[in-house]
Amino acid sequence: MSLKKQYLKSKPVCKVTFLLDKEEALGAERVDLLGEFNNWNTAEPVIMKKLKNGSFKVVIDLPAEQEFQFKYLLDGEKWVNDANADKFVGSGLGAEENSVVTL
Repeated sequence: MSLKKQYLKSKPVCKVTFLLDKEEALGAERVDLLGEFNNWNTAEPVIMKKLKNGSFKVVIDLPAEQEFQFKYLLDGEKWVNDANADKFVGSGLGAEENSVVTL
């Protein structure tokens, strides 16, 4: 897993690349990215593209100078965090944590 950030000079936006390695995808056929940036809407998730090597990747534009909680949803069933997130915070659902990207 990894997060790559590319800040735009022309506007307060950061292009964030979310990458979930094949091993961390646990054999999933589909991986969705959900978080505060899409109101955790499972009906309209950010669908990640499956790469030839079995990893999943997506690039989205997010407002700079903000933080967003997020998680990956594997095959609509299993939630996983990004081990390389900037930090982790409690989700408010028991012992669960969410990944956080800080821009």
